[in-house]
Order: sequence, then structure tokens, then C-alpha cells
Amino acid sequence: MARSVSRSAELFNRARQVIPGGVDSPVRAFSAVGGTPLFVRRGYGSQIWDADGNAYVDFVMSWGPLINGHAFAPVVRAIEEQAAFGTTYGAPTKAETDLAEAIVAAVPSVEMVRFVSSGTEATMSAIRLARAATRRDLIIKFAGNYHGHSDALLARAGSGSLTLGVPTSPGVPPSAAAATIVLPYNDPAALKDTFAERGREIAAVIVEPVAGNMGVVPPEDGFVAALRDVPRPHGALLIADEVITGFRVARGGAQSIYDLHPDLTTLGKIIGGGLPVGAYGGRRDLMEQLAPTGPVYQAGTLSGNPLAMIAGLANLEPLAAAPFYADLAAKTDSLATGLRQAAAQSSANISINAVTGMLTVFFTADPVRDLAGAERADTARYARFFHAMLNRGIYLPPSQFEAWMVSAAHTDEDIERTIVAAAESFTD
Repeated sequence: MARSVSRSAELFNRARQVIPGGVDSPVRAFSAVGGTPLFVRRGYGSQIWDADGNAYVDFVMSWGPLINGHAFAPVVRAIEEQAAFGTTYGAPTKAETDLAEAIVAAVPSVEMVRFVSSGTEATMSAIRLARAATRRDLIIKFAGNYHGHSDALLARAGSGSLTLGVPTSPGVPPSAAAATIVLPYNDPAALKDTFAERGREIAAVIVEPVAGNMGVVPPEDGFVAALRDVPRPHGALLIADEVITGFRVARGGAQSIYDLHPDLTTLGKIIGGGLPVGAYGGRRDLMEQLAPTGPVYQAGTLSGNPLAMIAGLANLEPLAAAPFYADLAAKTDSLATGLRQAAAQSSANISINAVTGMLTVFFTADPVRDLAGAERADTARYARFFHAMLNRGIYLPPSQFEAWMVSAAHTDEDIERTIVAAAESFTD
């Protein structure tokens, strides 16, 4: 099915003259799937329209923030009203406190919150705080978990670095990487053994409670128990990176589903309603070590930006209604079930991992429970599937190793259309 992409191609060529790779985040360049990236002109509800006028059902949803869909009317109104009074002041506003109170009320482990401008900034700051509080240097992370692009965390990371086949990055000093221990995800024995050997040196364990940046990989029971029980007797902290899962898989985040009790939590995406935002929060005694009440320094000119705060409040409000997550889970389950059935009918070798609001179709017949399993997926086959779906009006993440995002705006008709398109695309 032919689509015109001439305008997107023209814009991409222009962009490459003045922006590295033509994009401001690597996965957008379609390097992993080939072809011309979409230049998006507008979005509404569950759909986007590109510069050539093609319409698509969108399962990227700006990589997670748009849980209520594109151009969600309450968010748009809130931004318009606030913008008329100014976009930033460099001073406190009531909206910061309102959003902080909403997060504290929803996330069980969070007693205080500090707002920043990105998920990377949130995880970087949480780790600084953990190191200061414990007076230790070592951090444990898990292979395939992505916590932003700060130096210490670009070791066996997921997201764009996995898509591009770059396990670390040039420009990261050996000394920064040396302070990070990388363990397999869903491997409680490795975590226990590492603490038995080096527990007194470890400041914190940082984890995506549901991995979303090597594709969706849920935690197994034994792994959750180890995260909950192993670090604390050694005096180490647990940091839950819920930049993706926070307010997506549940109002209280993945930690509320899996009975995880982190000392610190990082958030982003949904809490900004589609505007740049990040946050980290946790126990009061830890958070009060931040300046100006404590010695740990962190600051930001646009931290707590009033537009992002107002947009976040409007985005979170519908999520408090009792049916919201039940409905989102039903949509996710319906999509995952339909895709499995479509694949079975076409004899496509796939494995699907899904939790509320997010899923991944891996092109491997084996279950995916860690990075090694994700890396066995057939990325060339995914690229063909991606373009077959794109030609049928379905926009998926342009990488095998990213999560499809399901929103409240996706209709039953969108899901059925996606399943029909997949049934055809599995055979292309």
C-alpha cells in the first residue's frame, strides 16, 4: 500500500543539515527499521497525522505521557489558561504544591517530591542523593534497564542505546562506569551474590519495576522479593525508576502492583501531561537532605515549570476514577490477545509481554524475561512488520526494543483495526 512520504522526506533532509541525524532523540530517525521517519503535523485522540497528510492509529503516544490521548481537552485548556499569565517565573507557584500533593497521595512510598525537567535529571539526582545519604559510591543497575543518558547509567542500557547496538557510549569516563555494577534483570541470585560480596560498598539499587526499554519485561516474583529484601540489611537504598510505569500501569505505579517499597522513586512522562518534566521523591528523611534544607545540591531554572505542573494536574485527574485502570487493562489485554491469535493463524513466531497500558511484540518464539531473551528477537523481521503496519495506518515504535503504549483514547475500533492489520502484516 503506497503512502506518500515526500514532505516528510523533504523535512528530514532539511533537518539533517542542522540537527545531528535530523532528530533530537536517536530512535526517531528510524535507524533500526529503515525508511523515512514521520514528521508529525498534529495529533488528536488516538491518532496522528504526518506532514504528508497520512493518518495513523498511534501506539507510540510520545513514548508514554499521553495516557489520555493527543490534545486531551482538559490539558489543552489548562495550558492555554496558564500561558496567558506567563510561561515561567523562576519562583514558586501553587501548582507545584498541588501536583506534589497529588503524587504523594497516589504513590505509597513517596512522602516528599522534587520536580526537575526530565527523567534523566530525575534518576541522576536520585542517585546523587542516595550516594550522599549512604556515603557510598557503587550503584547496581540491570542490563536492559534504561535510566536516562547520564554517564553512570549508560552501561548495558536499553532504549536508544540498545536499538543502536551501543551498550555504553563514547565520552563516558571509565571512572563513571566503574561505579556501576550491571546485573541480569530477573536474576535474584545474582543480586544476592553481589551483596554478599560487596554489600558495604553499595549505595543503591536502581530498577525499572517493569522494564520498558528492552521491550516490556515484567518482574518475576523471586526478583521482586530480592529487590524488596536484599539491599536494606546491607544499608543500601532501593530506587524505583517509574518514569514510564508511574501512573501508567496503576495510579500508585508498578510498586503498588508488585508490593515493592522503594526508598526513592523517579517519575516523568504522564505527570507532565506531554510537557517536559521529571520528578524524584521518597522518604522524608532522605528528601530533606536536599538543598536548601540539607547539603545535597540540585537546582534547575525550569524545574516546576508552571505549564508542566498545570498540564500534569489536568492529565492526572481522570486517573483517580475507579474504572480508569480496569478499562485500560481490558484494552491492553484485548489487544495482546488479538495479536497472539493473529500471529498463531499466520504461524508467525512471536512472544508478547503485556502489563496495563503497555506491551511489546517480540519476534521470537521464546519467552522474554531479560535482556538476553530480548536480544534473541529478530529485529529484521520486526522492521518488516513495522513498515507493513505503517502502510496500513498503524504507527508502532520504530524499534523492536520499545513498548507500545495503550491509552484511554484508543477505542475498540482502533484495537480491532490494529489486530486485522497485524494479521495481514504478519504474512508480509
